[in-house]
Order: sequence, then C-alpha cells, then structure tokens
Amino acid sequence: MSFRLATLVALVPACALATPDDAPFANPARLNTVRPAAVEANWTRMKMPDGGRTAFASLSYLMAYDDDWGFGPGFYGTAKGNYGGIFTVGFTGQRRWRLSGNTHLAASLYVGAGGGLSSQQMRFGGGLMLRPELSLRTENKGWYTGVGIAQIRFPSGNVKSGVGVAFTVGRSMDFISFSPDDAGQPGRAGRRSGLGFDEITLTGGMEKPRGSSRTRGGTPYAGKVGKAGAELRQYIAEGSWWGVEASGAAKGGVDGYMEVLGQIGQDWALFGSPRLRVGGQLGAGLGGGGNIDSGNGWLLRAGPTLRWITPWGPSLRLDAGVTHAPSGAYTAPYVRAALSMPLDRTPTLIGDDPGGTVRVQQLGASVMHLPRVRFKDGREEGVSHLAVNMSREFSPRFYGTAQAGSAAAGSAGAYSFGLFGVGVQSDPLWGRMRVGAEWLVGAAGGGGVKVGGGAVTQAEVWAQWQVAERLRLRAGVGQFRTIRGSDQSTPLSHLQLSYAFGTLQR
Repeated sequence: MSFRLATLVALVPACALATPDDAPFANPARLNTVRPAAVEANWTRMKMPDGGRTAFASLSYLMAYDDDWGFGPGFYGTAKGNYGGIFTVGFTGQRRWRLSGNTHLAASLYVGAGGGLSSQQMRFGGGLMLRPELSLRTENKGWYTGVGIAQIRFPSGNVKSGVGVAFTVGRSMDFISFSPDDAGQPGRAGRRSGLGFDEITLTGGMEKPRGSSRTRGGTPYAGKVGKAGAELRQYIAEGSWWGVEASGAAKGGVDGYMEVLGQIGQDWALFGSPRLRVGGQLGAGLGGGGNIDSGNGWLLRAGPTLRWITPWGPSLRLDAGVTHAPSGAYTAPYVRAALSMPLDRTPTLIGDDPGGTVRVQQLGASVMHLPRVRFKDGREEGVSHLAVNMSREFSPRFYGTAQAGSAAAGSAGAYSFGLFGVGVQSDPLWGRMRVGAEWLVGAAGGGGVKVGGGAVTQAEVWAQWQVAERLRLRAGVGQFRTIRGSDQSTPLSHLQLSYAFGTLQR
C-alpha cells in the first residue's frame, strides 16, 4: 500500500444523514477527510561501543500527508542484551514507491532524542538520534512485512551502528477526521475519528520492589518507587480493551526510569451495576533506567482492576498487580489510581448513533530550550528538548494536553520526561490567532540532570497562529521546576508545530 489520500467531503453521506426530527443534527458537520495510516514496528540489531550487542524495538504511528509521503510519532527502546532503559522519542518521515499490487519500497528517516546507561565507554552526547532506513515490504490483507537496511546513530555521542538488517511489520488503517473549523458543531461519524482511542487516562501509584530486586550494580534495592504516567485505551466490546501506557519515576531516587507497555484487559459488571466493574489486565513492553536492573528491558505486568464509570463521563480506576523484568532483577507489586477522560467510544450503526460535538485535537512536534539546567555534578548549562505533544479540547476554552520527550542538544543525553496537564485558551483573535496558558505535571530524569525524585512541573503562556486549515504554529515562554525542593528551576522557551483535526466528543 502506498499512501493514497482520499477526501470524503461527498463520499460519506451516511454520517451526515438527518431527518426533520433530528433537531440538533439538522445540519451536522460532515467527515472532512480520510487518510491512510499505519501502525508500524521494527527491529534493528546493533553493536554498542562497549562491545556488547543489543537490538532496538520500535513502535510508530504514520499518517499520509499526500499520495506518497507519511509522517508520525514513535519511540525506540532497547530489547536485547543487558541494556534495558535506553529510550528515544521522536518522529518518522517516510516516502513510499508502489512496485506492484502487493509490494512497495519505503525510505524512512526517524529523528528522535533520548539515550540511557551512559558511561565513559558509551556516550549519547546531547541525545539526538537519527535512524535512516530503506526497506522492501510485502502486503497481505491490510498487514505488511518488510526487510531492509538501517543505521542507528547519536551524532553528538559515540553510539553508532553499522549499516545492518532491519525487520518491519505493519498494519494499514484509516485516519478519519472532521475539519477543525467545525469545532463546536454537532456531528455523526458511525466510526472512531482521529487516532481511534476511546479514552485517555492519567495514572499515579507506588511500587514496592521485592527483596530479590537489584540495582544495575548488583546491590539490593530498598525503598518504594513512585510513578506517574498516561494511557490511551480502545474498547473492542463492552468491558474488553487494548491500549498503550507510558510512565516514569516521580519518587524514590530512581529518576530516569521509564516504561512503555501494551496492554489488554477485560472487566465485568459488579453487583449488577454496569458502571461499577471488576476485572483484570495484562501488559508487556519495555522499561529501565534509574539504576534499576531490568536486564534486556522487557517487562511483564498483570493484576486486577476496579473501575467506576461516573454518570458525568470520566472514569475512576484502582489497579493492583505485579511488574516483573524476566531477564533482570526487578519484581515489584504495585497499586495505582487512575482518572480516565472519554475521547470517543465503540462505533455504533448510524441509525443508533446519537452523535456528538466536534472538538479539535492536535498532534505535533516541539522544540524547547531551557537555558539554566542544573546537573548533579554542580554545573549549570543550556539544554534543548525534542518532544511529541498531543492536546484535546474539552470545551471551546478548556483543553487537556500531554508531552513526552528527551534532551536533544547540550550534554544531557539520556534525560527524558513525560508531562500531562490542562490549559485555557481564548477565542480566535484577528481570525487566525489564539493566546492561552497551561500547567503540566509529570516525571523526568536521567542524563545527570538534578531532578530530586523525578516529580516535575511546567507552566507556560503561549500564542498560536493558524498557518493553514490544519497546521498550527505556537510559541510560548514559561518555567520548569521540580515539585519538591529547589533542585531545578529554569525558564523555558517553546516552539511547536502541530497538525489539527476534528474529532467527536460524545
């Protein structure tokens, strides 16, 4: 499949059907665009500067820009050898050429930032990572597999692979959306819009490592680990879901620890109430850093979950269970609380779809500069970050937002962060401009940056320009600091380019 762009202004009449009895939907917003998209994973082997061998596993979401080009966010993490905890977050651009009915050639470039496990032998420099790839793919019923050549390099450090073999597996899908200009209008879709997730969740909790847990130096780990993170979840049927979750250390002296997992789960109505549900979930993914011995990086997680769906839309959840690193020395029971905000829901037939309100969602890339970052060795210098960001309006003036990124320039390679929060914004000024402010909290660490236990906060004021119907350019200034104590406090400047699209709030 090459990226074939289709505009459905006139091709989705079912989503806009209305009758005189459909009072709020007499003139509903129509689905504006359907673009091909894909979820793509790859595996790249490499030799590290200290002589060991590892492999980077990745997961990326790619959306068509036009008939041949696609772009989207993704992450890479080590999944082999004793290198668990090396992560990067960034964006991939991809060009495809159709060779036959079921084959295509793809050239990709991933630009990200991160690192981990730095030493005298293994240096990530400022943290910038580049990964070019050329691969041949074969397609079959929406799935495709490929083999090609790729190279991973951190230009300002000494971590660099030779040109080697890379393997790819992907799943083709659609990205459907409304025009962002339809914000606030009623609409119907009959299918999920935007990124296709039903809810976003903020999580916070504690882990208590068992006596067998060790640091990477082999000493017993004592104490608790506090974590903060976020999830995206899609419901396959009532009570059945799959999703992705990411979190980092926010307390416990293991700043720099990060994990990204996929999850599946099921819950059932408790005491006959469809709003109170009990069940279980399983997760698997990558994690490490913060001097925790996660071996090659693979993590497994399992445990029960209790969920209450409030009458107002959000859900409250309590999870428990065990996190285990099969090839490392880390096993920890955990408990965490979660607050979920609805984004969409399981599709229904058009005739049964009560519809919803179009809200603007944005997916973008950010560059942030922090001029006075304090390091654990006492020095202070400027650091620049590269981040993936996502925001979603809950009303015309109020929105939720999240960021995940890493250091890309300076000397803080391996420093990473994840933040989530809320913001307020004005109505459009002079047609194409808005101003606003936001406040975020989350976890950060690594790269020798002084962040205490890892809990951090960021506040910002900003101005945004609408460059085109779906492109937004934003500039902001603010302050970044640790939540506890004065380990870190620095001003920041922020430049962000986002792709805006309309999704349904039901």
